[in-house]
Amino acid sequence: MADDYEVFELGDVELLSGESLPDARLAYKTYGNLSANRDRVVVMPTFYTGSHARNEGYIEKVPALDPARCFIVSVNMFGNGLSSSPSNTPSPCDGPRFPRVTLYDNVRCQHRLLTEGLGIDHVALVLGWSMAGCQSFQWGAQYPDMVDAILPFCASAKTSPHNIVFLEGVKAALEADGAFAGGDYRSPPEVGLKAFARVYAGWAYSQTFYRERLHRELGFETFEDVLLDWEQDHLVWDANDLLAKLRTWQAGDISAGPVYRGDFARALAAIRARAIVVPCTTDLYFPPEDNAIEVAQMPNAELRPYDSPWGHCVATPSRDSEFMGFLNGCVEELLGAR
Repeated sequence: MADDYEVFELGDVELLSGESLPDARLAYKTYGNLSANRDRVVVMPTFYTGSHARNEGYIEKVPALDPARCFIVSVNMFGNGLSSSPSNTPSPCDGPRFPRVTLYDNVRCQHRLLTEGLGIDHVALVLGWSMAGCQSFQWGAQYPDMVDAILPFCASAKTSPHNIVFLEGVKAALEADGAFAGGDYRSPPEVGLKAFARVYAGWAYSQTFYRERLHRELGFETFEDVLLDWEQDHLVWDANDLLAKLRTWQAGDISAGPVYRGDFARALAAIRARAIVVPCTTDLYFPPEDNAIEVAQMPNAELRPYDSPWGHCVATPSRDSEFMGFLNGCVEELLGAR
């Protein structure tokens, strides 16, 4: 992974679970220059297997995210191997003993980075794909007075039961590898990581994607080639890091925490930020129907589905230039509406 980032030292962090994350750290990178007025700040959290380096694909493909026009803060979420994670945290919180971290914890620490580390007290836009989009919902509910706009795409404000079941499936595939050893593996559990990837590939794209053999547009001749590529992509990840982020994903709920205490409707109603919520019509684990329920309860939100057979992966920066153009229009609108 890229090492061109800065680190914000958080000290010991008390988590929503009641556990503590000792000597916690957030890895982040900024793009552009912070104006004298400290305005036009854009926050980009990272997605499930993402990093600040992968977020750069959006900066490159979405002209409205021009570092000459805005100050971008790209923050690595806990568990991604750069910020505090099972793979880089010393005993007694290493590996499978890494404490349970929620999106509430991630965003609270990102808030500290902005306010304490960067001297920023207002954010023009929080946006992101998948778990990064979930964090943009979280920002809007957790700090409603600080955020002007949010743009979650292929994401949700609360992880659905169906999504949780999907994640249980990939988790079970990984943990079934005897080499996993309950998380105390001596070498990477490669059989489990490959199984994890193969199950995941069936959900990342839609049924139409496979029926119409759109994998050929990616340079893959057969379905097996797709699966082998997914295997290689996941072999570079630490298994405990994948599972730590998976637990965070499953627990996703903007109403979890001391403010809303599980009242999801109240949390949605508290998001005063202008919101454009973009689902893909064929996303198998963040379907538009779930977003429609959420948007109906948000006071200043609009649902803009994007029709594509590429499913959840439509938002991969290098995948669909038309989607990047669609996204650019949303960013321009939200930044121009300030």
